[in-house]
Amino acid sequence: MNVSIITIGDEILIGQVIDTNSAWMAGLLNEAGFAVREILSVADENEEIKDALQRSLSKSHVVLVTGGLGPTDDDLTMEALCGYFGVEAVFHEESFERIKKMFGKRNIVVTNSHRAQCHLPANATVLNNDMGTAPGMWIEHDGKVLVSMPGVPYEMKHLMEERVMPRLRALYAGPPVKHLTIRTAGTGESVLEEKLRDVTTEMPKEVKLAFLPDIGQVRLRYSVHGLPVEETDTILARLKTQTLDRIGEYVYAAEDISLEEWLGTVLKERNLKLVTCESCTGGFLAHLITSIAGSSDYFLGSIVSYSNELKMQLLHVPSTVLEQHGAVSRETAEAMAKGGLQVTGADIAVSITGIAGPGGGTTDKPVGTVWIAAASGNKVISEKFLFTKDRKRNIQYSAVNAMVMLKNLIQSI
Repeated sequence: MNVSIITIGDEILIGQVIDTNSAWMAGLLNEAGFAVREILSVADENEEIKDALQRSLSKSHVVLVTGGLGPTDDDLTMEALCGYFGVEAVFHEESFERIKKMFGKRNIVVTNSHRAQCHLPANATVLNNDMGTAPGMWIEHDGKVLVSMPGVPYEMKHLMEERVMPRLRALYAGPPVKHLTIRTAGTGESVLEEKLRDVTTEMPKEVKLAFLPDIGQVRLRYSVHGLPVEETDTILARLKTQTLDRIGEYVYAAEDISLEEWLGTVLKERNLKLVTCESCTGGFLAHLITSIAGSSDYFLGSIVSYSNELKMQLLHVPSTVLEQHGAVSRETAEAMAKGGLQVTGADIAVSITGIAGPGGGTTDKPVGTVWIAAASGNKVISEKFLFTKDRKRNIQYSAVNAMVMLKNLIQSI
């Protein structure tokens, strides 16, 4: 069953508010076996809303609308719905009594705007909103379903989970869409696609594979539509085995988790303590690692030695190494990682030194040149990278590749 999602609000179109509602609804619908075919954002204008309704209802069985149901004059969804369906607005006494009861407990005065909010399209079935004043509306017309909900995320989520999804499941009891997500790092989507070509050419037509690239990583998502659960599980298990066989060297998780989350899990399981030694990333790698709850179990801290003086003082990088090879070199990166182990007592260390840009590059070492090293005990690995001319992306690429190097080192010890 196809679904369209419409979000209403000028605040979305001018970038003041990010539309998180659509992404959340799409995930919920997908798990239940519904296929989201389009997501539209439209202005708080009567004709714009009606045009969006016409477009979506012409191609989808279900249309979900959020926004424009507040008590102020710029909330026009109810008016647009009445106009589109050619019905009058009728006063819903039960909704008004619910608002009065809710506000009475908080000693809040009910205004005429709140009363006006209870005038709803005559063809709508009211969906009680226990989290706010604006009720949801369920409208069936010419074999299609339109649902209108408030744009406030926690109100919309309540209505979707408690009121809307049970009704939709009753209308459509097909098999759910199931996914297998495999997370990779260290190579690009073109390499992965080539290595998996024999697997993808033999997949059943009900299976789709999406390559979702990110900074230094690629998420692979296999999706199975319209098959019985047992058959779906068998197919996904086979695809997992085949994928790991073809690209296992680049896989860090056969589930949808971030690289920093996976790294933390492995460090904790192996009882390893980590220190980061950062120069050009300025602590960004440490930020990613500590974004994971419980990181204090395995992360000792970060030494951000931006200057050569601090590289020598804090990480014991020999002055001769800096003089002979420069701050951006294999020798300095390895000395930083070894120094991190020495001064902190960590089990494993990673270092990053480079030229993030936009200035500071030379012919031999242009902007984007980064050396990364990882050390544990007497084992040290290092690699040179040539990233972009963009400072922010260079910092991001450096942090991700540092975690990939940690992955490789951990797997080798």
